Amino acid sequence: MTFAQRGALIAREAKFLARPLTRIEPDGAFEGYASLFRIADLGKDVVEPGAFRDSLARRGPGGVKLLWQHDPTEPIGRWIELHEDSRGLQVRGRLSLAVARAREIHALMRDGAIDGLSIGFRSERARTDPRTGLRRLEKVDLWEISLVTFPMQPQARVAVVKTARPLSPAFLS
Repeated sequence: MTFAQRGALIAREAKFLARPLTRIEPDGAFEGYASLFRIADLGKDVVEPGAFRDSLARRGPGGVKLLWQHDPTEPIGRWIELHEDSRGLQVRGRLSLAVARAREIHALMRDGAIDGLSIGFRSERARTDPRTGLRRLEKVDLWEISLVTFPMQPQARVAVVKTARPLSPAFLS
């Protein structure tokens, strides 16, 4: 089955940003949520709070790749900060604008055409609820976070594309 055929079988919902990406600067910095806790994605996975803790401590932002559409041949920048808060996995990254693909993606982000985020991981501890079929991810090894057209978790989005700023207090705690 092709990707298009699989996509035709999935019921689609449209989720839009509460506000457009208006504060856009030329340095490629952006932030958002790559995963939201306790919200089922389209594949019936639910990430629990604390699931990323050990992986983030072990890898740090430099050990998690920033890719385009989960393609390992398409690195497009680097993660500056990755942090779990009460809502989910908050991220801040910067596109490498010396890379042609990153410049294209930056232009698409500025136009509001690309704003999805999606995680690439290996499940280390999970349980499946037999009643709902939901897989609850309790511990994951996070390998990469991608900018994507259609995120598996529709609420995982870039919130702001802007200039770099000092570390926020949330990232320092």
